[in-house]
Amino acid sequence: MSVEVRYFASLADLAGTSREVVDTEPGDDVGRLWVRLTRCHPELAALSYRPAAACDLEYASWDRVLDGVREVAFLPPVSGG
Repeated sequence: MSVEVRYFASLADLAGTSREVVDTEPGDDVGRLWVRLTRCHPELAALSYRPAAACDLEYASWDRVLDGVREVAFLPPVSGG
């Protein structure tokens, strides 16, 4: 199974791309996917925060299983004022 991974804002800069397709194994969750991505993009591993995640356009926890998910997006913290 594969999922499309989307990176937003500074995460896209660090990954060097705004999207990529990644193969997953049955039972993989968002956290395991993130670990795999940090191995491919070491700049992501240096972050001092854990980005927000969304699966198929809905915010998701890091233990959300990816079975049946088509898209996972990672978003940096947002501040406003």
